[in-house]
Amino acid sequence: MQLDHVTLRTADLEATRQFLQDLLGLTIGFRPNFSFPGYWLYCGDEPIVHLTPGGGPTMRRDAEMIDHVGFRLEGYDAFRHKLDETGIPYSTMDLSELGERRLFVRTPGGILLELVFRGDAETN
Repeated sequence: MQLDHVTLRTADLEATRQFLQDLLGLTIGFRPNFSFPGYWLYCGDEPIVHLTPGGGPTMRRDAEMIDHVGFRLEGYDAFRHKLDETGIPYSTMDLSELGERRLFVRTPGGILLELVFRGDAETN
């Protein structure tokens, strides 16, 4: 089994789309002609992030929900430099026992993204 895609509901569709394109290099691709607006963002030939308008009331913190979305990337140092250069706030987590480093960022609407880098486990 493999995760096919994630759908993110956001109150600011355009800002979230631009953020994910700039941050992760995702590109806008084919999306069926649904009756509501949105985007399918692709990594290569695969539509891995679906964006739809969200808004509405805030969900209770004790309700079931997805906490965050994780993406596996390469080039930890270059990526962290990119975040520093663009001023995007982030936090870090080094898991040397797994051979991983992680960066955590939030979309303009506050969705938590975990960026996982394997084989980049040296600590700075």
